[in-house]
Amino acid sequence: MVIPGFKYRPLKLALLLALAPAATLAAEPTTLSTVTITGTKEAQPVAESTASVGVIDSSVIDELKPGHPSEIMGKIPGVHVNVTGGEGHMTAIRQPITTSPVYLYLEDGIPTRSAGFFNHNALYEVNLPQAGGIEVTKGPGTALYGSDAIGGVINVMTRPAPLKPEAEVTTEIGDHGWNRLLVTGGTTKSDDGIRADLNITTTDGWRDATEYDRQSATVRWDRFLTNGATLKTVITASNIEQQTAGTSRLSKEDYLNNPTKNKTPISLRNVEALRISSAYEKEEDNTLLSITPYARYNSMELLPNWSLTYDPQRYTTKNHSLGLLTRYRVDFAPNRTQLIVGVDLDYSPGSRDENAITASRTNGIFTAYTEGEKTYQYDVDVSSVAPYIHIESSPSKKLRIDAGLRLDYIAYDYSNQLGVERSGSHRRPESTTVEFDHLSPKLGATYAFSDTLNGYASYRNTFRAPSQSQLFRQGRAVNTVDLKSVEADNFEIGLRGKHSRYSYEVSLYHMTKENDILSFRNTTDGTRETQNAGETLHQGVEIGFGSTLSETIKLDISHSYAKHTYEQWSPKTGINFSGNEMASAPRVISDVRLNWHARALNGGRIELNWEHLGSYWLDAENTHQYEGHDLYHLRANYYLNRHLELFGRIHNLTDERYATGASFSQFNGEEFAPGLPRTLYAGVSYKWY
Repeated sequence: MVIPGFKYRPLKLALLLALAPAATLAAEPTTLSTVTITGTKEAQPVAESTASVGVIDSSVIDELKPGHPSEIMGKIPGVHVNVTGGEGHMTAIRQPITTSPVYLYLEDGIPTRSAGFFNHNALYEVNLPQAGGIEVTKGPGTALYGSDAIGGVINVMTRPAPLKPEAEVTTEIGDHGWNRLLVTGGTTKSDDGIRADLNITTTDGWRDATEYDRQSATVRWDRFLTNGATLKTVITASNIEQQTAGTSRLSKEDYLNNPTKNKTPISLRNVEALRISSAYEKEEDNTLLSITPYARYNSMELLPNWSLTYDPQRYTTKNHSLGLLTRYRVDFAPNRTQLIVGVDLDYSPGSRDENAITASRTNGIFTAYTEGEKTYQYDVDVSSVAPYIHIESSPSKKLRIDAGLRLDYIAYDYSNQLGVERSGSHRRPESTTVEFDHLSPKLGATYAFSDTLNGYASYRNTFRAPSQSQLFRQGRAVNTVDLKSVEADNFEIGLRGKHSRYSYEVSLYHMTKENDILSFRNTTDGTRETQNAGETLHQGVEIGFGSTLSETIKLDISHSYAKHTYEQWSPKTGINFSGNEMASAPRVISDVRLNWHARALNGGRIELNWEHLGSYWLDAENTHQYEGHDLYHLRANYYLNRHLELFGRIHNLTDERYATGASFSQFNGEEFAPGLPRTLYAGVSYKWY
């Protein structure tokens, strides 16, 4: 979608976005003047988007310097990201706090993983602290996006090269052995712009045996071609090694009195991720052709702590990917009509290799293990093809309508390397091919009531094919190969307003999911079974408000109220959760930030952040509840001169005891994963230009 009256080349636009002042691309709340690119993969005013979109600009990322995605994602109403250790996380966007594959994670519009190999920790495979911006489309995406995009689409953008030679080095230290080095630099010369980023982070962890190390690098090269086209080539790589307490939860007594205790110090997570893409775009007067081939490599070695008590395993999953995103846009003069057609292709052969382990415990702590028999060893090739069509038009000056249709086809070619196992707790299906297809309609409209008030309404249908582990890691379930796709229908209305001193946004949504894939824990032996639930319901309201209280003080508020319920789910005969609220689904999520840009700080600021998470049920039976928590964080920075910046932050200012995750079972009772205590960070940044 081209901004009316604004002709550009993609590289020029990227540079403009990188250099734009924060007031133009406000982070919270999204204003009518904000530009988004995720919906159509081109610059589009948020006022013409028929979805609730949150935009975090690169200047905000620079200012906050987040050590974890949870420190910045809460700026967007209805978005909650918790901490599971290191930079690990679970996300809640119009869904409970979950590891389920209901989000689509992108880097520059390209999925960071194949749909078959979803990782709920996807943001630690992206170099978030050095990103060029973050966009979150809440709820299902447009026709340009397929499987996974149910709760939301999270697009992390790389940063383009500066117009002139520039470099920056940032070093940071903190409690619990935290050390981080960020290096970035680049330049533009003639028709070529290049930037390189490096992120080296290490921490001892605040709980026992929770060391974490990461190395990430990004190289981006933008080039003008002689035919007027542009070519953007991006290479990103991450290596992560982690001893993780993660969701290793403690009894209530230990949670309150011995929170550094880690009952699973033998657990680990080692991740490798490499992505290469090259986006070709050629724009004529009324057309645009985009062709983006890409390649990916993902590897994850994991000894999970959550299953040590009932199914101790150590496994490795790997997959390579080759893909192609094609898109063609045609503009028609009448009614500012645009037609976008495209096809997405992805081929991701991968594997899973899993061994049972025998773990030994001392005083309730897992201290060592030996590997036993191999329980799963299989290869699986995941192929997908998805043609789509998207159209936008303005029947009147104030009204704009969009509609889209996407057909997704996904095939799993599964090859069992161990043989069929039809009994026990590690059943294995025979080699087979499983196919899924789905037609997703989208329809929406925006209406400009005035220059300062905009409204929208939309209906979006989408789906989620089961991942390879849900299909072929059968466990004790009788049959997982026949799992059905999750299907979602989302209805949404919203208002966006902007005045001289304040701006706001309000959105209401109603989403039903049929055949939701849920995990049921057996009361007899504690094992889990993956199965389709009948239906779940997700509905709520999200509010964003931003106000300039004075020349130096700014207030930003993000708030959401939601209710997530099992409408139909009877996992076993005699057990019926229908009508209950879903576990780990807080009704209230709030984030309030008060910024004081004091003149005495020479261009710096002091920010006080209040983070509120409401209560939620610990079990599907709705018998035990976590009371929620309130956290306060303080951040500040000071510029000694135009080159040198000092900054610091205090996490959990009041040293509140809180849980990043909590659950209840008949076997272990109430358990809580303690969150980070009061922690101090300080750093310095030097910039050459």
